[in-house]
Parts: sequence; C-alpha cells; structure tokens
Amino acid sequence: MLACFSLPDCGMHLTKDTLAFIEGVGGPELMMILFVVLLLFGGQKLPEFARGLGKAMREFKKAAGNVEDEIKRAMDEPDERPAIKPAPALKPAEPTKPATPPEP
Repeated sequence: MLACFSLPDCGMHLTKDTLAFIEGVGGPELMMILFVVLLLFGGQKLPEFARGLGKAMREFKKAAGNVEDEIKRAMDEPDERPAIKPAPALKPAEPTKPATPPEP
C-alpha cells in the first residue's frame, strides 16, 4: 500500500516510491534528456563528466561512511573522563559564645 500525500498549493501528489519532480519521467523522456545532454556536452566531454560524477559520488559515500563509523565508535567507547567526586561534607559550625561587655 502506497502512502499518498497531497500538496494543496501545487496540485501534485507524492508517493513513497517517487519524487515529485521525476514522477512523469519514463523511458522516452529519459532518452530525450540524454540526447540533449549529448548534444550540449559532446561525445568527448560526456565520459569525463560521468567519471567526475562517479568520483564525487564515491567520495561522498566514503565521507558519509567515515562519519557513521566515527559516531558508532564514539558510542561504543567507555567514558574516559574521570568521575566527579562529590564535595566533602561541611562540618557544622561550633556555637559561639555571646560577647560579654568589658568590665569597668
């Protein structure tokens, strides 16, 4: 069962399986987009562009994995900070003697 969310302002529907901006893109539309990209960048630049995109995606995944590993490692490590010692209990004050006036 797909959950459907309606956006009242734009009249588009979002489902869990599709994104709003690629909802109607099928085979013919994708072929037309690839053809236009080929015309704009040419046959020489397209492999370089794809290679650069692949490297960028690989670096992003590697960085995301490193962050995830660091978070897991931090959660698994015991707390190395020294325990806070409670403050020593204060002794009760000794009762003071009332001041006596000097004798004349």
